[in-house]
Amino acid sequence: MFDYSKLKDHICKRQNLSADEAEEFCASFSFVRVKKRQFIVQPEFVAKYRFFVIEGSFRAYVIGDGGEEHTIQFAIDNWWITDYNSYIFQQPASMFVMALEDSLVLQISFDAERMLKKASHTYETIFRILAEHTAAHMARRVILNLTKTAEQRFEFMLEKYPDIVNRVPQYALASYLGMTTEYLSKLRKRRVNAKKLI
Repeated sequence: MFDYSKLKDHICKRQNLSADEAEEFCASFSFVRVKKRQFIVQPEFVAKYRFFVIEGSFRAYVIGDGGEEHTIQFAIDNWWITDYNSYIFQQPASMFVMALEDSLVLQISFDAERMLKKASHTYETIFRILAEHTAAHMARRVILNLTKTAEQRFEFMLEKYPDIVNRVPQYALASYLGMTTEYLSKLRKRRVNAKKLI
């Protein structure tokens, strides 16, 4: 039987649960191994699951009319990911969600989540808190994209999410930051050279 301790710790930091409540909550999740480059969400198919990452990394992205890729979200250990618009409204997805590494996830289906919410106000509160955190993160990203330069966005990522910067492929990070891979490479080199001068 899989160890749900990471999920329990993650949830209990956000909401006080009894041992029985934590067990019941986790019992609604199933364990899945995901291979590198495997898709867990694809456009035109409804996202039936919300995923909690135990180990590994994921990238959610869309493809523009010109074939260019735009990274919307990353997820690493102890983060959540899905195409939220598709999952919440149970309509066809617009995003790809792909594993960047061999990964382990816990997934909960839309129906199982709905049953948990009906069963207890406590469980409903957990999902509300998760939704609030996701909304706040997305809003912060929109504001950064509108008000900061590409270099400032890179510096923010380095400060706030160094694990992401050092873990995901450069092309994916450049796409997320709204710059070319070449420009990101130039920023990295500039930063390395600046450290050498200190």
